[in-house]
Amino acid sequence: MTAFRVRYQTIEFGSTDIHVRTLRDNQQFSDVDGVAEKLGISSATWPLFGIVWASGQILAHLMYNYEVDGKRILEVGCGIALTSLMLNHRNADITATDYHPEAENFLIENARLNDGPTIPFTRTGWGDPDSGLGLFDMIIGSDVLYETEHVALLGGFIEQHAKPACEVILVDPGRGHHAKFSKLMVALGYKHSQNKPDNTDYLAQPFKGQILKYVR
Repeated sequence: MTAFRVRYQTIEFGSTDIHVRTLRDNQQFSDVDGVAEKLGISSATWPLFGIVWASGQILAHLMYNYEVDGKRILEVGCGIALTSLMLNHRNADITATDYHPEAENFLIENARLNDGPTIPFTRTGWGDPDSGLGLFDMIIGSDVLYETEHVALLGGFIEQHAKPACEVILVDPGRGHHAKFSKLMVALGYKHSQNKPDNTDYLAQPFKGQILKYVR
């Protein structure tokens, strides 16, 4: 029996509805067997995976009409995986990853809620040995540059899983680490651009971050 509480919500993308089961709020916690603790996930950060954040909504809205046909796509640090659910609805070739031990259970349930196929998922950290995921045409993520050390870790993970020709799209809320990350990606051979999202009327608050794009 889980000790955390959940809520159900529907997020609209044009005429498309995506249903999600999330944590009720960011005060939830359950680590009965100590799995998260062994992974270094504290009680304070434990619930962050299970909330729909603004950056995740922006990424999902961006992917709603994005050209994805024929592309193998990887979502890094997927959390509640709203974008993966959107792409799954579009019959895209999407694989999701996250470090959190509960992320896969929520992903399975949310794919079921949307009458979609099960989304391939691998629980892995960016510094872990080769996960066996293979290579991807597109790598996406939202609010993944959370700490300074994530710059090098994420850059290395992307390099491990990017095809020679690859597009990387990250939505960053403005935590102050994207400049270092962009410099790293340019050194890896990517062309970098960034822009504000066109429309964020669906958000409760103004979005201060950027959409970061890297193409090689």
